[in-house]
Amino acid sequence: MNSALKLIVNEYGWIHISLGLFGNITFFVGSILFLPTFEEYKTLGVWLFIIGSFFMLIGSLGRLLVDITDNRHAD
Repeated sequence: MNSALKLIVNEYGWIHISLGLFGNITFFVGSILFLPTFEEYKTLGVWLFIIGSFFMLIGSLGRLLVDITDNRHAD
């Protein structure tokens, strides 16, 4: 694994959790915008869903890399 990527994966694992948390918050706000009271913001809600889902995916993939590299070091 590239040394810069290895550093990011191993030393900055909190970034992956932060990205996932940001995605969850964005997804939650997008959900609220689907309530009838906020009908005029439904398109924004869709975009927040998309952005939130993307950040949750990136956070999960990063966490997966951390777990994989941790398991390789344990062997």
